[in-house]
Amino acid sequence: MAILETLYQELISFLGISNLLELFRTGNYSSLLTLNGILGVISPVIPLLLLIEVVRALVYKRFKIEDYKIPFLIFVLNRFISRFISIAAIAFCIGLFEKIAPFQVSFTWYWFIYGYVVWEFAHFVYHYLGHKVRIFWCLHSTHHAPTHMNLSVTYAHFFLEAPYADVIRTSICILAGVKPPMLFLIMFIDGTWGSFIHVGENIMKDGRMGFLSRIILTPSYHRVHHAKNPLYMDTNFCNLLNIWDKVFGTFQPEQKEIKIAYGITREMDPGNLWDVYLGELYCLWKDIRKAPGIGNKLLYIVMPPGWSHTGDHKTASVVKKASLAEAAAP
Repeated sequence: MAILETLYQELISFLGISNLLELFRTGNYSSLLTLNGILGVISPVIPLLLLIEVVRALVYKRFKIEDYKIPFLIFVLNRFISRFISIAAIAFCIGLFEKIAPFQVSFTWYWFIYGYVVWEFAHFVYHYLGHKVRIFWCLHSTHHAPTHMNLSVTYAHFFLEAPYADVIRTSICILAGVKPPMLFLIMFIDGTWGSFIHVGENIMKDGRMGFLSRIILTPSYHRVHHAKNPLYMDTNFCNLLNIWDKVFGTFQPEQKEIKIAYGITREMDPGNLWDVYLGELYCLWKDIRKAPGIGNKLLYIVMPPGWSHTGDHKTASVVKKASLAEAAAP
């Protein structure tokens, strides 16, 4: 019975319906007038969309278990080994930096916009480093390994990526004066949207979303981010507001003539949990082991993926430059 209770609680947690169940149990609907009550109602949206996505795939005979297997296994694995690490990391950063922040903003609509712009910058920094620093890419690559886009991909993360991301994002926001209550609301909104932009074509065939694509990062932009096509590599690092990609020159719209190829560029088995989860760390270890001298060994850790001590670099920028040159050649 204990096992069944545990499985039941895990299912409730995954679906995000615990607040709704409590609402129906007590009959106290006044909680819907509070922020926590509203957030509790919104929480099940992404899991519900995932279920709809799977059902539609089944109905139209497009469902392939391999498209969902690895993200599901990663979700289960991470539930056992990283449940509290990210929460502890956020609490540590708030306690460390809140008292030395040069100023703190109030919880008003205009400061909320400021807080969100700061959060988006912090997210850009974490995400950019996740693609440009080899050791961080080892943590982030698990999320890019799936070869098909669907809502289950949002659960495919190496267990240390969330703490690393939250340390960077929380530290920047707290130092910039964003108070914890506002930060937690922004995290919830951003996390919900960050899940939604992984929506597959079974739910949203064209993810451009019309005029909204001018101001926000749509599913189409995020599909580009997950592509391994040379033109698309290392682009669209933002999550909701695409302002910082435009500022730093990493913004890339989806091109109709370029079909998106999902996944990562190294040869791998996307159906193998351990290759998806630990493959990049193993490749890094092999490069470090064969590199001559301590300097080169350290450079493999901090340089971009594809960097080589031999000078034969295959980084995203090198691959993209070569591809563009080839396309421009007569």
